[in-house]
Amino acid sequence: MGCIDLNSDLGESFGPWPMGDDVSMLSIVTSANVACGFHAGDPAGILSVLKEAVRRGVSVGAHVGYRDLVGFGRRNMNPTSEELIGDTIYQIGALQGLAKAAGTAVRYVKPHGALYNTIAQDARQAADVIAAINAVDPTLVLMALSGAPIVDQARAAGLTVVCEAFADRAYNANGSLVSRRLPGAVIHDPELVASRMLRLTNDGRITAIDGMEIELEAQSICVHGDTPVAVGIARAVRDALNGGGVQLKSFADG
Repeated sequence: MGCIDLNSDLGESFGPWPMGDDVSMLSIVTSANVACGFHAGDPAGILSVLKEAVRRGVSVGAHVGYRDLVGFGRRNMNPTSEELIGDTIYQIGALQGLAKAAGTAVRYVKPHGALYNTIAQDARQAADVIAAINAVDPTLVLMALSGAPIVDQARAAGLTVVCEAFADRAYNANGSLVSRRLPGAVIHDPELVASRMLRLTNDGRITAIDGMEIELEAQSICVHGDTPVAVGIARAVRDALNGGGVQLKSFADG
């Protein structure tokens, strides 16, 4: 692979409570999944992140989630289709308005947390998110978990899908992410993360938590922005990819 996108979840601070180092991450990544206020983020902080993304030349996506500030969007929920479609449209629209004010545009949608993991397998909730994106702007790209059923479901509905791999998360042998409730679900060693991502980019393979080798399609790599070593991991991944001759480029740039 000659090039790949590097993304991170940003804009998740709320008032005086900071979450991650957005400015540093924006100097490393090529795409920013920006919170839309439902799982995290406030309008002023989101606008600031969007303006910094413009300064850094970073592409912007809507990081939509369940309406769950208390649980940071990581609690499983079962909204009705009407609720989920409306909530998704609302979040995309809110970020589009803020992005326009910042001098940029929303190019893609990446669901957050529990919503992301649910729609990877749940056809009904997946269809709701797909319908919401198509209702707002069918040219928006959907970022989805590599190998999950939603990839084919969204493509069949006419959306362009970018498959994503997670740099700092462990995988099960079936290609799903290891639950955060289990030990070893999040990888904190920057060198280990970087070597895994360079191998994935070159060979399309990664070692699952049980030692099995699995294949993953990936046009984008995510480094979570809310861990204490997030910036160090992102830099290590970027350096390893650059050192391996891989160009970092947002998929939204064509």
